[in-house]
Amino acid sequence: MSLLEQIDKKRLPAHVAIIMDGNGRWAKQRGRERSFGHQAGADTVHAIAEEAARMGIKFLTLYTFSTENWNRPAEEVAALMHLLIERLEEEIFMKNGIRFRIIGQEEKLAAPVRKALDHCIERTAANSGMCLTLALSYSSRWELTRTMRRLAAQVEAGTLRPGDIDEQMLGRNLATAFMPDPDLIIRTGGEQRLSNFLLWQSAYSELYFCDTFWPDFREEEFRKAIVEYQSRERRFGKTSEQLK
Repeated sequence: MSLLEQIDKKRLPAHVAIIMDGNGRWAKQRGRERSFGHQAGADTVHAIAEEAARMGIKFLTLYTFSTENWNRPAEEVAALMHLLIERLEEEIFMKNGIRFRIIGQEEKLAAPVRKALDHCIERTAANSGMCLTLALSYSSRWELTRTMRRLAAQVEAGTLRPGDIDEQMLGRNLATAFMPDPDLIIRTGGEQRLSNFLLWQSAYSELYFCDTFWPDFREEEFRKAIVEYQSRERRFGKTSEQLK
């Protein structure tokens, strides 16, 4: 039985988030520059987005560029931003009914990048299929700090009582308020950490780590992750007997 045949469409994760790691090491193995790996990684983004949409995943979030990535060499950052604009192909979104969103510090992105992103967001706003979100200039510590400041400002203004702040209110003020918490977080490239990605939202996410570098993480690898996810028992603090 193929991996695709093993997937139960009634038990799909509603939200899959992916830490796309390994572009640079993939390129190095081939004696090429890191930019070559990023270009190949962009092809994988398209392939996985289409596969997830076909499968019936409702939300797909990709960790594209962290706040820490601004510390990389300027030429690499510039190449990544150029690639982002170049490979933002609206045809893929429209053909698959995908809605496009971004989360992160948009103000740090260059004007041409923001313009291209905003155009794609507007063009796909009416699409009713999967929501594809790119985490750009994003980190959980930035997100949580921003949220705390917003709530603190409301307390200072007298419009919010400290005692009224709870988990639900905090969640409604996060950058990810428009989507559910991720059911499954995938990290490629062999590393086993979250790297400042969706730390609040991943409290009960299933984690899937694999050694495959992102450029080689194609449809079959994605299906393998979904099959593994469906083999797990998600108890959310309860016992197996309670779930039955």
